[in-house]
Amino acid sequence: MKAHDGMYIGGEWRPAAGTGRIEVVNPADEQVIGSVPAGSAEDVDAAVRAARAAFPGWAATAPAERAALIGALRDVLAARKGEFAETITAELGSPLGFAEAVHVGAPIAVASSYAELAGSYAFEERVGNSTVFMEPVGVVGAITPWNYPLHQVVAKVAPALAAGCTVVLKPAEDTPLTAQLFAEAVHEAGVPAGVFNLVTGTGPVAGQALAEHDGVDLVSFTGSTAVGKKIGAIAGAAVKRVALELGGKSANVILPGADLAKAVAAGVGHVMNNTGQSCNALTRMLVHRDQHEEAVALAAVAVAGYPSGDPRDRATRLGPVVNATQRDRVRSYIHKGVSEGARLVAGGLDAPHERGYFIAPTVFADVTPEMTIAQEEIFGPVLAILPYEDHDDALRIANGTVYGLGGAVWAADEETAVAFARRMDTGQVDINGGRFNVLAPFGGYKQSGVGRELGAHGLGEYLQTKSLQF
Repeated sequence: MKAHDGMYIGGEWRPAAGTGRIEVVNPADEQVIGSVPAGSAEDVDAAVRAARAAFPGWAATAPAERAALIGALRDVLAARKGEFAETITAELGSPLGFAEAVHVGAPIAVASSYAELAGSYAFEERVGNSTVFMEPVGVVGAITPWNYPLHQVVAKVAPALAAGCTVVLKPAEDTPLTAQLFAEAVHEAGVPAGVFNLVTGTGPVAGQALAEHDGVDLVSFTGSTAVGKKIGAIAGAAVKRVALELGGKSANVILPGADLAKAVAAGVGHVMNNTGQSCNALTRMLVHRDQHEEAVALAAVAVAGYPSGDPRDRATRLGPVVNATQRDRVRSYIHKGVSEGARLVAGGLDAPHERGYFIAPTVFADVTPEMTIAQEEIFGPVLAILPYEDHDDALRIANGTVYGLGGAVWAADEETAVAFARRMDTGQVDINGGRFNVLAPFGGYKQSGVGRELGAHGLGEYLQTKSLQF
C-alpha cells in the first residue's frame, strides 16, 4: 500500500523529526502492508504552529468560500472512492462492499452536508439590543479511532473547517494510511496551507502531546471511555474546550406487538456490521420473556448469514477484527459470558480461519443485566439477548449501564415506540428501523461522551459566542 514517509504540515509533506516507524498490518492475513512515521511532540508542535499561523486568514475567509472548498473536498473523496475503500479494507479488514457503501459513502454525505451548512448557517443574529456572533474556536486537535478511519476524520474536519477553525489530525495508529489519503484529498481540493495538518503516531506520544499543547483550543476525541477521561482531565486542567465521543452498550428493545422477525434480523445485522466494531452497535437485544426463545431461534438463523471470510471478496459480510489485541479481548469476553452462565447459541472461541484476526459471529441467550457481557463494551461480533418482564423492567435494563450512546425501539406502533424511547438515557434512538441521518446530532449521555457530532449541532461544537450591545 502507498504510504508517505513524512507528516502533512503547512500544506506539504515534511520529514518526521524522528526515525521511528509504525507498521500497518492487514488483519485478514497478518501481513505488513506499509509503515508510517511515529510522530513525536516536536512533530505535533510544528503542526500546531502551522495551524495557528493559518488560523487568522481561514477564520476571516467568507463562509461561502469555506463551503466551496469543503464541496471540492467532497468531490475529491467521491472521485477517489474506490481507492479509499480498498485502503480501508486492507488496513481495517472491512468487507469491500461495506467499505464502499458506509466507510466512504457516509463521509461523502457528511462532507456534502457541511458544504451546504457552511454557506447557510447564521453566524450572527440580532437579540434585543445585541448582535450575537458565532466565531471559530481556534485550533482543533482531532484524535480519531481506527474503527471508522475516514468517517470519524470527516465528521471532525468538515465542521471544523466550516466553522473557520484550523485542524491538526492525529489518526489511530492501526489505520493511518486512510488518513494519509485524506491529507492528499485535502491538498488536491485546494484547502490553504496550514488549515489542515496531519501527524501520525501513537496515542501516548503524539496524541497526548496534541491534547496538552498550549496552542490547541479544542480537543475533539473519539475512542474509548478510559482514554476520553484522561483527555478530559488534561483539557480541564488547561480550561480547554473538549468534545468526546466515547463507548457504548446500546440496547435494542423489542416490545410486544413488534414485528419480531424483522426486529431480530435487523438487530443481528447492526451488531455484525463492521465486525461489531461500532461504538453504537446494538449489542444488547431486549425481548419480552414470553418471546425470548423465539427471538433466540430467529437470531441463530440470522447470524448464520454472516460467515467470516476474505474482506476483498464482495460476497463476504464479516471481516476480521482490527488486530491481535482486539481479537484476544473479544475472546476474553466470550469466555466470561460462558463462565458467568450465559447460553452460547452461536459462535464461540473457536477460530474460524487459520490466519487473520477472525472471531466467529457469536450470540448469547439467557443473559442477565449484571453479567459482564451485558455491562461492558466488547467491540466485536457478539450479541447478548436479555429477557425482560414488562415495559418498566425493559427500561430499567436498557438504562442500566454507564453508557448512553445509541439505542433502538421496535413496537407495534410509532407512538408506543417513541414514548419508550423518550425515557431512554441515550443520545440517539432508532424507531422501528429508522435509518441513520447525517444531519441528526450524534453523541452520548453519561460516560458515552460530551458534545455532539454531525449537522448543525456538530458545527456548534467548533464555535464560540460573542455578543455586542448597542
